[in-house]
Order: sequence, then C-alpha cells, then structure tokens
Amino acid sequence: MGTLTPGGNSNNNPGTPAKDPLAGKRFKTQGFWRTALQQRYLYLMSLPFIIWAFIFSYLPLWGWTMAFQDFKPAKGFFEQKWVGFEHFVELFSDDRFYLALRNTLAMSVMGLVVGFVIPIIFAILLNELRGMMFKRFVQTVSYLPHFVSWVVVAGLVTKMLSTQGGAINDLLVGLHIINEPIQFMAKGEWFWYIVTASDVWKEMGWNTIIYLAAITGIDPELYEASRVDGASRYRQMWHITLPGIRTTISVLFIMQIGHLMQIGFEKQMLLGNNLVLEYSQVLELYALQYGLQMGRFSYGTAISIFNSVVSVILLFTVNGIFKKVSKESIM
Repeated sequence: MGTLTPGGNSNNNPGTPAKDPLAGKRFKTQGFWRTALQQRYLYLMSLPFIIWAFIFSYLPLWGWTMAFQDFKPAKGFFEQKWVGFEHFVELFSDDRFYLALRNTLAMSVMGLVVGFVIPIIFAILLNELRGMMFKRFVQTVSYLPHFVSWVVVAGLVTKMLSTQGGAINDLLVGLHIINEPIQFMAKGEWFWYIVTASDVWKEMGWNTIIYLAAITGIDPELYEASRVDGASRYRQMWHITLPGIRTTISVLFIMQIGHLMQIGFEKQMLLGNNLVLEYSQVLELYALQYGLQMGRFSYGTAISIFNSVVSVILLFTVNGIFKKVSKESIM
C-alpha cells in the first residue's frame, strides 16, 4: 500500500495531483447560479405560476390524509380517528365502484380514440382549404361550441333526440328509416355513444387549433419539392403534413392518457337519468354521490386518491413506452 504525499495521490504516483470529489459538484452549482443570474427575468416571470401551482395543485394534497381518517368536520386534525386503509377496503368491496370504473374506462377510451383522431383529420383537411375567408369561417364555427356550457349542450342534445319534435327522430321517420320515434335517452347501451358524440362536437374545433399551429411550422419548401416530384395532395398530407406534426401528436396523446380517468361528471350527470344509471355513473359522480352528498368525506377522498394514482401510473407508463419506441417524451 502506498502512502499519500503532499504532491500526489500516493508514493506510487508522486506527480499526479489529488482529485477533489467536490470540485465537479461545485462547478455544477456555480453554473446553475450563473445561468439563473443571466435568466433572472425569466425566472421572475415564471414565479407567479409556480406559486399558483403550489397553492392550488400541491398544497391541497394535504387533504388526502382524510382518506386514512374517520373525518369529522367539527374536530381538529389531531382529534380525528385514524382508520388506516379501511375506506379503501370498503371501496374495493363495493360493486357500485366497479360499475363506475367500467363506465369511466369505457367513455374515456371512446373519447380518447374518437376525440383524439378526429381533430387531427379535421386540422389536416382544414389546412388544405385554399379560400382563406371560408377557412376562417369554418374554423371559427367549429370551435365556438367549446365556449358553450355543458348545461346548454345537454339541453340541445336532449331536445335533438326527443321523441316529441326531436330533429333526429323527425329525420329518421321522414326518411322512412324507422316507423316510430326512438327513446334515445332511455337506452342505456346508447348512452356512451351519445356522450362521446356530444363531447366530440363540443371540443373538436378547439382541439384542432394546436394541430393547425403545428402545421404552420412545417417548411413550405417541402410541399414545393413534393409537387415538383409529382406528389398529389393526399401524398403530401400523408408524407409531409402528418410526419411534420408527429411530435405534437405524441405529446398531446401522452397528456390525454394522463387524464384518462378524469373525464369529469358534468356531461354524465346532465345527460343521464334513472333509466341509464348503470351506464352513466362514473368515478367522479360516484365520489360526489356516495362521498360528499352523504357526508362521507373520507370515503370520497379515497375514491379521488385512487383516481389520481391510476392517472399518474398511466402517464408515466405511456411516457416511458413512447420514450423507448419513438424517442418522444414530456418528462
């Protein structure tokens, strides 16, 4: 064994200076503060959003402790009775939970497939329009429903599908496709399709805006070169436009997977009724009815935790798959 000398690592290498294990870390720290000083105005601009995210997205996570308590609003935090995973055991033993989970997954997957593909197709077709005035008119009309409340949309859908003066039934009867009006809103097996179609109509134009913005970033010389080579407009859409927005499609798809379990409850509650209850109840509506409305705050919190944990797992799983397959990632 060699002994350390003042001029080197050991007496075997007397001329080699000793390496400082903290030197690299100090260099990285200095580099970070140097970059932060250079971009101080950008950091200051982002500070309000960081504070907003902390207050409204991370600070409320403290409320998750209610899921492990027999929460009573009149008692303080340290006065609550801790019950561990009792509410989760009750949750996974309830048949209504699995019914709500089935409906949530079914409508989420249907909305993801249809509601994700149609805006891409619509954006590509809209980009091919040559009349600028007509193009702007179609785009404006398509995204206006996004600003309409679901209360209004539910009223329109219910009226359109009504057996008394409903436009859909009148059209089908007038074309002799059916002999008598159909009670669409009373058929549970059709409820998923009605909700999906309503959601696509409402959000299609709004979701198209991002893809149109991505299409404008494609180099126009690629289209000119393809036209010189004799490519048709359909070939240009398939080989230039679609690959040009692939990154945008991947990022938005990963983000939508993260919200797969969080589809809300407004449209299900407004369009649903007692006749289609087995098909309309989703997890968030289940948490509202069997948690908050019945004063079972701990049980409702347990449902929300399950929802959030599954969403995070799906997000990281899909992001990891995309990162390995296509090298696209949001994290």
